[in-house]
Amino acid sequence: MSMADVADDQKKYKGARRRKWGKWVSEIRVPATKEKLWLGTYSTPEAAAVAHDVAFYCLRRPESLDRLNFPMMVPVGKLSNDMSPQSVQRVASDAGMAVDALMVVKKLPENKKEAEESGGAHSGFEPEVWGDNDQSFGAWTRGEKELSISVDDYLTRY
Repeated sequence: MSMADVADDQKKYKGARRRKWGKWVSEIRVPATKEKLWLGTYSTPEAAAVAHDVAFYCLRRPESLDRLNFPMMVPVGKLSNDMSPQSVQRVASDAGMAVDALMVVKKLPENKKEAEESGGAHSGFEPEVWGDNDQSFGAWTRGEKELSISVDDYLTRY
């Protein structure tokens, strides 16, 4: 592996870093405290970056979205103004997991063919997209019902 391959593999996004074993992680400091919020571990750097972007927006409410990795992917109108750090953590983690799932599914060869044949839908689930230009994420829906699960949901249910 050449140095160029290593540099390309280690894309730098704000708030995302790569572990030695290849997973990508994200965390953010809560303003005016020493507390850090753990946003999650992801398979892709883009997912970790989106989790950071959502948390950054929720915690700091910047006037401009220029400092974000993927400004078009932050659902600005759908986020409450008065979220607790734990709520921010959950929303950011859910956003990162949604991007991770979409990125992983897009990379699977058998799913590319299936997606083309079905118009992009898998097993009756369709993504509700926020953003554009292939830089989007959202919640999975079946019909009118939104489907969302986080690590917290999994741990409390099972």
